Amino acid sequence: MENSSSTERPSSNLDDIDHQIITMLGKNGRMSYTDLAKEIGLSRVAVQARVSSLLDNGVIERFAAVINPEKVGISVSAFFNVEVEPKHLQQVADALENEPYVTSLYHMTGPSKLHMHGLFVDHKEMEMFLNEKLYPLPGITSVDTQILIKRYKSRMGIRL
Repeated sequence: MENSSSTERPSSNLDDIDHQIITMLGKNGRMSYTDLAKEIGLSRVAVQARVSSLLDNGVIERFAAVINPEKVGISVSAFFNVEVEPKHLQQVADALENEPYVTSLYHMTGPSKLHMHGLFVDHKEMEMFLNEKLYPLPGITSVDTQILIKRYKSRMGIRL
């Protein structure tokens, strides 16, 4: 059996050029097709076709600006472990998925069924979210809240 290295890529239908495109766009999503083509050594049309294919196949889900919350007046970043009775899990997830305060929501293993991140202008806004939006949802048995003190690293997307 071969030893796998942490630098090996998981198997997929993507070739090296697709990986190069994804890596470059992950660093700069606004990079032009012309600049991508120069870096990779393909024509602009070929790069544009590959990016379109990556979008059509769902490899690239979307392009988005990454906003620094502090620079736009959002001072509270909090993580929530929400334990939900299994029969209410989907209903609670559907409700939270549509909340503008919720930036990410995951179904996790272990005692916490849902792991969630939220951004709030201040503690009062977070308290309002908890009391008016989260706690009233059916089947919630416990909520553990952790407030972020300092962000050292935050990655969008995946590492190839």
